[in-house]
Amino acid sequence: PWYSGVHRGTGLKSVVSTDLFDDAHERIAKFVGADPEQNIVVMVKNTTEAINKLSNRFGLTKDDIVISTQMEHHSNDLPWRKYATVIHVGVEDDGHLKLNEMRDAIKKYRGKCKVVAINGASNITGICNPIHTIARWAHEAGALISVDAAQLAPHRKINILPNDHPEHIDFIQFSAHKMYAPFGVGVLIGPKTFFEQGEPDMVGGGVVSVVTLDEAHWNEPPHREEAGTPNVPGAIALAKVISMLQEIGMDAIAEHETKLLEYAYAKLKKIPGVILYGPLDDFREKVGVMAFNVDGIDHSLVASVFSNEGGIGLRNGCFCAHPYVKRLLKVTHEQDEYFTKRMLSGDKSEMPGMVRASLGCYNNEEDIDTFIGELERIVRKEIKGEYILQEKEGAYVPKGFETAASRNALHLQEMS
Repeated sequence: PWYSGVHRGTGLKSVVSTDLFDDAHERIAKFVGADPEQNIVVMVKNTTEAINKLSNRFGLTKDDIVISTQMEHHSNDLPWRKYATVIHVGVEDDGHLKLNEMRDAIKKYRGKCKVVAINGASNITGICNPIHTIARWAHEAGALISVDAAQLAPHRKINILPNDHPEHIDFIQFSAHKMYAPFGVGVLIGPKTFFEQGEPDMVGGGVVSVVTLDEAHWNEPPHREEAGTPNVPGAIALAKVISMLQEIGMDAIAEHETKLLEYAYAKLKKIPGVILYGPLDDFREKVGVMAFNVDGIDHSLVASVFSNEGGIGLRNGCFCAHPYVKRLLKVTHEQDEYFTKRMLSGDKSEMPGMVRASLGCYNNEEDIDTFIGELERIVRKEIKGEYILQEKEGAYVPKGFETAASRNALHLQEMS
């Protein structure tokens, strides 16, 4: 009943909404250990928008170097490619970042490298990167570091450290929907002085203090970066979820998920025909995602059977990280060219990929047992239904299954 626009007036609903919205900024800052006197929290739609905003605000050119990795989500790769020249540091066969190569690249491009853009944890292998060590290397070379924490934030305690610390994280981003909050909210956290420079990348209502027919005077950060009407309920929900996670304790969540991974992998490694990707023994620096394939069965079919016969929702494909998945699958250059040509022609039936099972703080060993039981049934090829491959989507659907598109087509036909 108290929902209204923020920073827009003196009405009671607006005042209450504004207080809660501002409080959300403060709670989010504290969640990552950010000093609110030196850093700001910018509310956006998601991590993708946060990184795009940041890359845009840097004022990069193709003469500038951004050092990233082969294990990035597209959202932490393509925005940097748009403006700068990106150097991709490679990964080992098990998916770990080649740290020596990262250190050497930072040294090599000292003075030219403006940003080191890296994920805090992989959304495929779950590997956690040593972001503070890499931050120190970046700062020693005169660069800043930006961390995509979308996969890290729900699973591990984050402390960006004081701004003058050599291992301080300059910029960090994450999304609400990865944190058990609703879709439609993401955050970008960074130094206030950075956002005081230049002009906002998006302008309009809320970003200005004074406008005349000849000029516009921008608000102070973060307001100058939050153009238009924000997602107030989403921001408040994110702050509430953060409070709940902090009550549980991020260290307790990490310990719980590590034990679940140990329990799950002890069983997974015993199933013949299951191919596992990423670390298989030490899970202390791995968040709760498990990537796998079943030998002889397409990843899309595996995921579809899990959903339609087991009631378990798993993701399959390349998880918006094509280069990383292809590297883990050992796809050759020639194979990559072939797959690319097929997919661009509208046929995704041979698209390479994996299946991913994800763990949250609410999961338990019983959930793992259910997952393992269904996987063992699929490995034995005890598939109950008949599935049809849709080449355009590269997806398997059970025979007789009505998609939303087919239902709409039938509805329109009946109306005509």
